[in-house]
Amino acid sequence: MSGRIAVLFDFGGVLTTAVLAAFADFGTELGDSRLPLRLLTGDAESSALLVDHEEGRIGQRAFEEGFARRLRAHGADIDAVGLVDRIQSRLHPDPAMIRLVADVRAAGYRVGLLSNSLGDDCYAGFDLPTMFDAVTISADIGFRKPSRRAYLIGCERLGVAPEQTIMVDDLEQNITAAELLGLGGIVHRDAESTAARLWPTLQPREQNLN
Repeated sequence: MSGRIAVLFDFGGVLTTAVLAAFADFGTELGDSRLPLRLLTGDAESSALLVDHEEGRIGQRAFEEGFARRLRAHGADIDAVGLVDRIQSRLHPDPAMIRLVADVRAAGYRVGLLSNSLGDDCYAGFDLPTMFDAVTISADIGFRKPSRRAYLIGCERLGVAPEQTIMVDDLEQNITAAELLGLGGIVHRDAESTAARLWPTLQPREQNLN
């Protein structure tokens, strides 16, 4: 995995605190910490709603109404209005990862965002055009990770080939899919371990794109 010249970073769970923890915290509020994720991963209707929302086929309101209906069907008393915002409120920026993105870019490497979106305001507070050389969001392109098209579009927008690129993501299935296309993969757990794995995989500075 040596000699890479570009890095694609995931958003939720990489540049922010863990998404899975946010859903669990939201579930605790509903009386069952496992319920939201159990539905999104194991309930066909809930899963389809999430995919449709992340790929831009339905808007936030339609997702909220549909997911609230599934939650109520499983015993959670919840109003659809503001459902996504309640989940997003549990995500907080990770300053160490934001510094890592800036450091990698300052060292002359290409950096991009490749994110599955959830909600209209999930990137509020982040100046994405300033942070990244290219921004690729699933709802804008109609493909979500782990679709191969999502990775290929992310690389294309960065102006690099998959073989020149590293993907940093907190979900193992997204890294597995990236590696099948030739990208290097780092499963993110915390900023320190991600940085320790990332820097040795990058091509020496004097040989990189800049």
